[in-house]
Amino acid sequence: MQTREQIQELLQPLTDPESGKSLIELQLIRDIMIKEDRISLSIVCLDSDEKKRMELEQQVRDLLTEGGAEQIHIRLRDATDYERAILRGEGGGDEPDSDQGEKLKGHAAGLEGHELINENSGVNFIAIASGKGGVGKSTVTVNLAVALARKGKRVGLIDADIYGFSIPDMMGIEEGPVVDEGTIIPVERFGVKVMSMGFFIRENSPVIWRGPMLGKMLRQFFADVGWGELDYLLLDLPPGTGDVALDVHQMLPHSKEIIVTTPHATAAFVAARAGSMALQTEHEILGVIENMAYYECSSCGKKDYIFGRGGGARLAETLHTELLAQVPLGAPDNHISEPDFSPSVYKADTATGILFADIADKLIAKYEQ
Repeated sequence: MQTREQIQELLQPLTDPESGKSLIELQLIRDIMIKEDRISLSIVCLDSDEKKRMELEQQVRDLLTEGGAEQIHIRLRDATDYERAILRGEGGGDEPDSDQGEKLKGHAAGLEGHELINENSGVNFIAIASGKGGVGKSTVTVNLAVALARKGKRVGLIDADIYGFSIPDMMGIEEGPVVDEGTIIPVERFGVKVMSMGFFIRENSPVIWRGPMLGKMLRQFFADVGWGELDYLLLDLPPGTGDVALDVHQMLPHSKEIIVTTPHATAAFVAARAGSMALQTEHEILGVIENMAYYECSSCGKKDYIFGRGGGARLAETLHTELLAQVPLGAPDNHISEPDFSPSVYKADTATGILFADIADKLIAKYEQ
């Protein structure tokens, strides 16, 4: 089976006629996924001419077929105004990766002085935290946001894990935000408005910033983005109790928090630190979600507690809050060819999708009782 790097090498000869640079280098060929003998990818089209778009698609198919690919799925989409500006108008392709955040600052320069979204705006802020990475916090965040949107709520989502952003990929977002008269318009997916550092950093490049820079970018996500009217704004915090979590607590003194853990005793022990930080800064904890609580056999229905049992309940007891749900170990049964494909969002009619709908109902009751 071919690797992602091998596919990129096969497609390296394809170039942008205006700049002469490889489409791979310009990252106009994205979302390369390999599953068994099937290859799926997206092409970001700078040219609106349908004939040229079809010719480009055929060139990609021919190169992949020559390389041994049998099943090929290609998605074409138009470049956003932001992407066109970076590639055509602002010379973004020649600038180092760490400057992408500066581009974002420049687009919003005319918005300084706007009021920060705060508790007086009528928005309910929910920060999703964990003590350590790898517990599925971001998976919980995106599915909870989508579940609230399915309930008819107006939902925003900030990927505040600026070092380890993952929300765009998890939700299957292929486009970036656009800038309309100086206002950054978030990307909407599954009824959720999304803003992430991942939109402004080249694929797989690290963010090497110090604490003050992180706080400045996070503040801009609150103040300089055209969120419109929201009922809920969820924040996917980085794991632990670092600068970003502290900045959120300072910027949004009335936000509330959900702690995500696994059943493992050590994970729950570490998560207690994040909960203690919330309590020390006088932030109400809405509850605990125990992720990867068990594995359920699809054929017999037997539950295996492969990461242990009781960690979520003990954490909830320690933090004097409730255990909102126990989410099973698994992954959405989504297919790459589906128009609403995303790697991490469960469909509404699945067992886990229904579970997240129940969590959404609990949160709505807490806020709107």
